Amino acid sequence: MGTVTTPPDEQARSIFDDLGYSLAGDGAEFSATRDWKEIRVTAVTDRVEADHDSGYRCFVTWAENTDALERQLRRLDPPYEWAVMGVEEDGDYEVARAPPVS
Repeated sequence: MGTVTTPPDEQARSIFDDLGYSLAGDGAEFSATRDWKEIRVTAVTDRVEADHDSGYRCFVTWAENTDALERQLRRLDPPYEWAVMGVEEDGDYEVARAPPVS
């Protein structure tokens, strides 16, 4: 697969819906809620901006971009728990980095 410039927002929504989360919001950023946990999900192609939110974040990108995105987030050292999920066009996905279990 060549470089894809559109974020994998449909794949992100499908994954979180299949995992039993309630989804709210449109576009490449939405919230996914299940039980007590709310996750801010952002579908991206390659770059993220650090913000000062707290809580849980999941960045969903194309599988070929996961390493670069994870390195970028480590450099930014945001104040929230974060995960990176890499997806394929066919819907397969892998969690490339997940927050530590407390």
